[in-house]
Amino acid sequence: MKAQRQNIDYSHVIPPLLFNKLQYIYHTAIKPVEQAYKYKELRQHEVSDAEIASKPMVLFLGPWSVGKSTMINYLLGLHDTPQELYTGAEPTTSEYTVIMHGEKVRTIEGIVMAADSSRSFSPLEKFGQGFLEKLIGIEMPHKLLERVTLVDTPGIIENRKQQERGYPYNEVCQWFIDRADLIFLVFDPTKLDVGLELEMLFRQMKGRESQIRIILNKADNLATQDLMRVYGALFWSMAPLINVTEPPRVYVSSFWPREYATDTIQDLFMKEEISLLEDLNQVIENQLENKIAFVRQHAIRVRVHALLVDRYLQTYYEKLGWFADPDEVFHDIAADPDRFYIFKSVLAKANVSKFDLPEPEVYKDFFGVNPVSGFKRLESQCGWTGGCLLQKIEKAIGEELPDLLSSLTERKETPKAEEKPQGEEKPKNRWRRQ
Repeated sequence: MKAQRQNIDYSHVIPPLLFNKLQYIYHTAIKPVEQAYKYKELRQHEVSDAEIASKPMVLFLGPWSVGKSTMINYLLGLHDTPQELYTGAEPTTSEYTVIMHGEKVRTIEGIVMAADSSRSFSPLEKFGQGFLEKLIGIEMPHKLLERVTLVDTPGIIENRKQQERGYPYNEVCQWFIDRADLIFLVFDPTKLDVGLELEMLFRQMKGRESQIRIILNKADNLATQDLMRVYGALFWSMAPLINVTEPPRVYVSSFWPREYATDTIQDLFMKEEISLLEDLNQVIENQLENKIAFVRQHAIRVRVHALLVDRYLQTYYEKLGWFADPDEVFHDIAADPDRFYIFKSVLAKANVSKFDLPEPEVYKDFFGVNPVSGFKRLESQCGWTGGCLLQKIEKAIGEELPDLLSSLTERKETPKAEEKPQGEEKPKNRWRRQ
C-alpha cells in the first residue's frame, strides 16, 4: 500500500550573510576574469545574483511518455486536481515546464519569466522567441516547492531532426544541466533505445555524473524475470555513454499513485521509492553546500578558459615574426593546438582532468569571433590596489570558497551535542508515503 507524505517546516533559506559572502567572492574574483576573457561567449553562462540565491533545481529528462510528468504529479500530489500536468501515451510535453512555489496557483508565460531579472531564468531570453514560446512556469503553494524547483522537459524523440524543434535544443538542455542539482533520467521498459539525442545529452552531462539518477519507471508492468532482463539491457545501453568508474544510481519502481501490480516485487519497489525520496531530501538539505560547490566549479572552468586564452596568446606572439602574416600564424595555431602543446601545458598548470578541458574545435570557433589580438596576457592583468586577476580567482578556488564551505559544515555540526537518546525511533523520511 502506498504511503502519504508528511508535512514538515521548510522555512529554511540561504542565510543573508552567506549569500553576501558568496556574492562578494563571485563579483570580485570570478566575474572580472569572465569579462576579461569573454567566457560568456564560450559557454553562454554567467552566474547572476538570482541564480546564487535560487532554490535547488531538479531536472527530469528522458524519452517521451516514460512517466516524467506523472512522476512530478506523484511527488506533488497533483493527481485528480486542476493543477495536474497533462500526461498520455503519446508525446504530450512539448514545453519546458518549470514548477515553482507561489502563494497561489498561476501560469507564467516564458516571455514573462525571461523578462523578470529577479528570477534565475532571465538568461533564457538569449535562446530566442521560438524557445520562450515553449517555456512555461507554474506557481503553486506546496511545501516541497518552498525548497526546490522542478523542471519537466520535452521527451527525447530520436527520429526527429533537432532543427524541427524551432530552437537550439542542445544549448537549452545544457543551460538546465549546468544549473541542475539533481538530474532524473527517466526510462520505461519499452524505451531503452539509445539514439543521437540521448548520446548528445550524455556528452553534455560530462562532469555532472554525480548529479545523475537513472529511473527505470513503470517497473510493475513486468514480471520479475522480465524486469531483470530489462535492468541488464538498460545498463548495457548506458555503459558506453557514462565514462565513470562508479555508475549512477538506478532506481527501479513505478512512480504513480496507483497500487503496484499484483505478483510483482512490491517490497523492492517501495524501498526503491523511499530511497529516491531520501535522495531528493538530501539535495534539499545540502542546498548551501551545493551552491558553494557550483560557484567553485564555475570558477575552475573560468580559470581554465583564461589560462587557455593566455597560452594561445603567448604562442601567437612567440611565432609572430616581423614579416609573418598574423592571420596565417594564428590559423596554424588554432588548426593544430596540440603541435604547440597548448592544452597539455594548461593541463599541467591547472591541475584538472583532461576530461574537463573544452574541445580544441570550440576555441577555433571562439577565436573566429573574438580575435586573439583583442586579449591581454594574464601577467599584465594586475592593478596596484586590486591585485592580479589570476591570483584572485585562484585564491577564491583554493581558499575563500573552501573556507566558506568549512564554516557552513561547522555550523551544521554544532547542534549534534543535543542529540536524542539512542533508544528513540529514527526520524521517518519527510516525503515517505505511509
